Amino acid sequence: MPGIDDTRPFIPVGIAVLTVSDTRTAEDDRSGDTLAARILDAGHRLVARTIVPDDKDRIYAQVHAWTMAEEIDVVITTGGTGLTGRDVTPEALEPLFEKRMDGFSEVFHRISYDKIGTSTIQSRATAGVANATYVFVLPGSPGACKDAWDGILKQQLDYRYMPCNFVEIMPRLDEHLKRGGHSR
Repeated sequence: MPGIDDTRPFIPVGIAVLTVSDTRTAEDDRSGDTLAARILDAGHRLVARTIVPDDKDRIYAQVHAWTMAEEIDVVITTGGTGLTGRDVTPEALEPLFEKRMDGFSEVFHRISYDKIGTSTIQSRATAGVANATYVFVLPGSPGACKDAWDGILKQQLDYRYMPCNFVEIMPRLDEHLKRGGHSR
């Protein structure tokens, strides 16, 4: 049965949060605030947090830099996953992915469907691994950030969660890089 194994230690991970928006500021970034609060409440380290506009190059550059930083294990973005012309976060980040995590999107949409019905199809939430770093691309609403964190990420980023979790496989995410003589 899935759940927390209290015989295992909690292992905090380093997480960066990127809000993608042309209009948000540090004062009104409710989605970023939602993620930051949940990250800290869970016992993880909020290593970095910033806001960039809906610009593919700027989104890519920021996330790529974070995936190269030793202290960052996870990047979570919020915003830019919709269908409008300015929504370019998946296009900016999917080229970074060495491995896509299709199950993340599927589970996210299942959770979201229970809350907002068919409106969930307007989100292009996605996830993958880049430079041995998990990257999660979330919609820009606080509700979507709560759904993703509470329904998926809180458990999967907890080493105690069984039968398996993201933390226990982190040391092996860069095996393909080491074989080629590269590592971050």
